[in-house]
Amino acid sequence: MAENEVLSDAERAELEQLRAEKAAREEAERAAAERAELEGLRAEKERARRAAEEQERDRARQAQDAADRERARRLMEPDEDDLKMAPGQKIVILVVVGIALLWLLLTVFG
Repeated sequence: MAENEVLSDAERAELEQLRAEKAAREEAERAAAERAELEGLRAEKERARRAAEEQERDRARQAQDAADRERARRLMEPDEDDLKMAPGQKIVILVVVGIALLWLLLTVFG
């Protein structure tokens, strides 16, 4: 306080002005740091959201793949308690027989 007493009114006014400018700069720096932190947190949140969506898509894709494999297995394998031929095997045999008959007819009449 002894310093303020020896300062002139103009010097005191300049000192107060410089202190106000310094406080404004510090406030601006603090606000910029907070904005940067906010943007960083938003980006982190967006990355986490995208990662969660990707995991959900992967789980859905795996479930669909498992369902497709099960459907294909049922089509091509006979029932466990039944000795009947699987529908897929019947279709393959019918296609082969049809091709053989077509070839035979073309050979005989062609």
